[in-house]
Amino acid sequence: MAQVNKVHSVRTLALVARDLGTDEDWLAELANGMDREDGLIWVYAIDEEDGIMAFTDIGVENLATLIDDLGSSRPHQPNGR
Repeated sequence: MAQVNKVHSVRTLALVARDLGTDEDWLAELANGMDREDGLIWVYAIDEEDGIMAFTDIGVENLATLIDDLGSSRPHQPNGR
């Protein structure tokens, strides 16, 4: 029997960076080492040649854990979050 995909939604890199209060570029670098099993997926659209990095709920949890592990080396958003 084939595995049923249980992912019902994803969040874009920009949204996750905002929600976690960190820099989008830094978060992209951090997430670059993640795999599909870690909750990273790519979303492709007509106007997005390279795709958009997005995360499942598990992916967001994994990123939050990575950020917590890095502690004070985490850059914050320019607005002071």
